Amino acid sequence: MQGGCDYTIVFDGGSKGNPGRGYGSYEIRTRSGQSKQQRLEFGDRVTNNEAEYLTLIAALEGLAAMIARHGREPADFSVCIRGDSQLVIQQLLGRWKVKHPNMFPLHERAGALLKRFGRTDLAWHARANSVRTLGH
Repeated sequence: MQGGCDYTIVFDGGSKGNPGRGYGSYEIRTRSGQSKQQRLEFGDRVTNNEAEYLTLIAALEGLAAMIARHGREPADFSVCIRGDSQLVIQQLLGRWKVKHPNMFPLHERAGALLKRFGRTDLAWHARANSVRTLGH
């Protein structure tokens, strides 16, 4: 498990056309190695960057719901986030500014979800890692 986190999320989103048909997938892995993958579709007018954010948001919401089903709080857990989107990772780390108006609400939502967890560790990884984990 990377960084000693209780959970690791690997996410990737994209669009067929830009904008175009948006899609994404994520995997949530537990410290013990159990994993759950989810595939998503977002509609016909989604940019690649929007799909990346939407996928991460769905993953964080999914993890929070999974934790709640066990009667716990996200604040009790740490989560490592890994993705091949420099934009999403760097913006959420505060290293890059959010410039496009469509990105503001997505950035805010993802940031608010991250704050629900006890500790977060966000890092970019190479596209090959996303492909190996998610198959696309």
